[in-house]
Amino acid sequence: MTRITRDEVLHVARLARLELRDDEIEKFQGQLSDILEAVSKVSELDLTDVPPTAHPLEIENAWADDVPHECLPLEDVFANAPDRDGDYFRTPPA
Repeated sequence: MTRITRDEVLHVARLARLELRDDEIEKFQGQLSDILEAVSKVSELDLTDVPPTAHPLEIENAWADDVPHECLPLEDVFANAPDRDGDYFRTPPA
């Protein structure tokens, strides 16, 4: 099994918007490699007679019907908002 490279760890960290120290990069490099090695063992199984599934149990979605009701007053909506700009939530720039 090919080990994950330092650059791959940094790429994943950048996608997740994580800043990692050098010791964390090495730690995650080993951990992610171990995870991929364990998951790759599935490819060794004969799964020709196993149907594809989304869930191991037979379940169905139980949807509740939408029931219209009055909207909350804006003061209640914004009661716990850390910052507000008129009728909008103010959020930090991305």
